[in-house]
Amino acid sequence: MRIEYAKVSALGDRQDNQDRAAVIVAEDAALMLVFDGMGGHSDGAKAAETGLKVVQDMFMATPLPVFDPQGFLYTALARAHDEVVKLGADLAVDFRPRATCAVCLVQENGSFWGHIGDSRIYQMRDGQLVSRSRDHSHVEVLVQEGAISEVEALDHPMRNFVECCIGGDAPVPDMSITRKKPLLPGDVLLACSDGLWSGISDEEMAEMATKSPSTLTENLKALSLKALASNSPHSDNTTGTALLWIGE
Repeated sequence: MRIEYAKVSALGDRQDNQDRAAVIVAEDAALMLVFDGMGGHSDGAKAAETGLKVVQDMFMATPLPVFDPQGFLYTALARAHDEVVKLGADLAVDFRPRATCAVCLVQENGSFWGHIGDSRIYQMRDGQLVSRSRDHSHVEVLVQEGAISEVEALDHPMRNFVECCIGGDAPVPDMSITRKKPLLPGDVLLACSDGLWSGISDEEMAEMATKSPSTLTENLKALSLKALASNSPHSDNTTGTALLWIGE
């Protein structure tokens, strides 16, 4: 498996960085993780850190390539949720730690996506968007129903309101798990927090996917700086992991 990967995480106009991200690479599989601690709740950073560690540890303990990728993602995110719920067991519901997340498993010429909330995953090819995850949010429902456009969603007053997350209430939250998405040489995958995609169109996001593998790190950094500038002076923590698929 031949890949290149990069990670970026910027503070933005916030007091602390509650995002956590990692790319775990093995011979037969790789895992991209982004967890975004929800700043309006207690210990958002701890929620993100705990969730990431649970999924990371499960991946490292699993024979690779993963036999049941969709089952792995569901189980891993459910376990992450349970552990974050435990962090807030003694707190009132409104103050319990919470986080959104995006996890992308890459193996056998394809990728499998799992996400909860408005952390996103993108697949891009030659500067064009192939597909992206759809947020668990009220604004996303409005877009899907045709009530507002993708452009209007970028600065909608309710764009930061998510309908599900890990942590908080005990029941396992709604999550989206995809089938295998085939990869072609040169494809770029991006998992990111809402601080990175907020204020930037899908077309602008896809510009980071070029034919030159040597520019992946620079392009991810440039995208991060663009997001920070676009959202200033109220930019959020801005975090992303990117992976370039070169081939088996």
